Amino acid sequence: MDIRLATSGDIDAIRDIDTKAGRSPAAVVAFAAAILDDNRLVVVASVDGSIVGWGKTHFWSYADGQAPGGHYLGGVTVLPEFRRDGIARALTQVRLDWIWARADSAWYIVNPSNQASIDLHRQWGFAEVAKAAKFHTTSFTGGVGLLLQAKQPTED
Repeated sequence: MDIRLATSGDIDAIRDIDTKAGRSPAAVVAFAAAILDDNRLVVVASVDGSIVGWGKTHFWSYADGQAPGGHYLGGVTVLPEFRRDGIARALTQVRLDWIWARADSAWYIVNPSNQASIDLHRQWGFAEVAKAAKFHTTSFTGGVGLLLQAKQPTED
């Protein structure tokens, strides 16, 4: 598996992954903007030269209700046939390393029904900070979402 920065040439593959994973793919314009934004990171994972997963970050320069400004882990999606192979974990580690080079906290929002994602993020010490129907621009099926925070690990 290889992980690299996404380029605009990867947008169709990213959207295809979302479709195959049963998610509504984001607009091409939104992906292109994220890829070009210096305050965000978009990465892809490939196996044998084929893109099988992707992940991104968000940056909010302002607080919104209970959600502070800062760097947030955005979506991470892996093709169903490549799940449970450590790809999401590797994509998350790369994104956290990038965030922690810029900030001492990383933020993450999730639907409480997404137990697989919550379990994945516990590896980095993400802990619940708040519950709300919406954090920044994300609202939740079921009407409630979780805001979690992880602090940058300190060297002992």
